[in-house]
Amino acid sequence: MLKKFYKIIIVPYTLFLLYLLFLGMGRFQYDDNLLTIKPIVSTINFIKGASSWMDIVTIVLGNIIMFIPFGFLGWIFPTLKDLKSLLFTFISVIFIVEALQYFTRMGIFEIDDIILNTSGVYLGFLLCRFVEKRFEELV
Repeated sequence: MLKKFYKIIIVPYTLFLLYLLFLGMGRFQYDDNLLTIKPIVSTINFIKGASSWMDIVTIVLGNIIMFIPFGFLGWIFPTLKDLKSLLFTFISVIFIVEALQYFTRMGIFEIDDIILNTSGVYLGFLLCRFVEKRFEELV
């Protein structure tokens, strides 16, 4: 039951997320290609300069929470049931997305985004295993 719902919802969810990553939330095309490659530094600087806690929660936690559903991809692609395969595949894809943001100048290539998004996938993977063990009859 849950797997069927997941299979139906993950494609539109992915498309919505891609919209947010390239066009949503007031995005605009930068004049220059921008990148931040020092891990954690840009997140710390963002937190220091944030005007409110809500901005921090929206951006930092959002970068984690929005990617939790991808931890369940093993339900659709059996090769991604293994954590190493899931993380390798996800990091490869999110790297490409960040590169597209860089080359289109519709965002900033940020290592911190890759780290935070991957953390979300890992949490999703753990949640998926919990759901599978706890609610076997629904899965």
